[in-house]
Amino acid sequence: MITDFKGRTAVLTGAGSGFGLECARIGARLGMNLVLVDVQQDALDSAAAEAQVSGAAVLALKVDVSKAAEMEALGRAVQERFGAPHFVFNNAGVGAGGLIWENTTQDWEWVIGVNLMGVAHGIRVFTPMMLDAAAKDPSYQGHIVNTASMAGLLNAPNMGIYGASKHAVVSMSETLYQDLSLVTQQVGASVLCPFFVPTGITRSHRNRPAGMAAAKPTRSQLIGQAMGDKAVGSGKVTAAEVAQKVFDAISANQFYIYSHPKAIASVQTRMEDIMLARNPTDPFAHKPELGVALRQALRA
Repeated sequence: MITDFKGRTAVLTGAGSGFGLECARIGARLGMNLVLVDVQQDALDSAAAEAQVSGAAVLALKVDVSKAAEMEALGRAVQERFGAPHFVFNNAGVGAGGLIWENTTQDWEWVIGVNLMGVAHGIRVFTPMMLDAAAKDPSYQGHIVNTASMAGLLNAPNMGIYGASKHAVVSMSETLYQDLSLVTQQVGASVLCPFFVPTGITRSHRNRPAGMAAAKPTRSQLIGQAMGDKAVGSGKVTAAEVAQKVFDAISANQFYIYSHPKAIASVQTRMEDIMLARNPTDPFAHKPELGVALRQALRA
């Protein structure tokens, strides 16, 4: 929990677009020092320039969050420039869809590397720094927010590789919350579970490493891409609104952060499936025409 953001330091991965960029904008308005991290140099440069114009102290670094050594170097750079951060947003993420058996080894390595190991490295690098700062200063307040997804609480079809990574982030975040509560009251944790929000994640293949080049997309992957683009494009909740929810949650020490609270009904259905040992409920039960269309497209 952080009650006063002015003069505090935020480390934001995926800061060049989406939730990371919008959190940077809020942080700048609140007078925070900003450490902006992204793998896309032009987006990072643009975000840094905007933050500097607003008067924020900025450290902008191109980092591949899936790489342990790069994240460790980031930690050293943050410590040297600003000291221990107060808000760490492990937010960088990429998307991938298609029938789960059609994903290549490179698909798995890329998505798990960014979505899961990026969060793991952020936790591993910054939590000890924050705990050390808390031990030295009783007034220190820190908070870690990990970006998962509603796909981390549900099991949507045709996007299994993404869902697997985000389920892991939810689990890690819950454990982080519990582990922190064992050792301190000065550092908190939250998990962000957005639904369909326009952020640019459906175009994340633009930053796919050359060594993990994608194979020719399968029919299911093309269908998944089209459905994702349509769902995200029609989203009525903006990335800026979600970013504000992040800051509100930090101030309130709220763990679960939702962009679309009504979607929790589907999570309840899934939990009931588990508790009653019944087969998974049709995810399209509320909109059967979508399920019909997807099945017809995949079986064509």
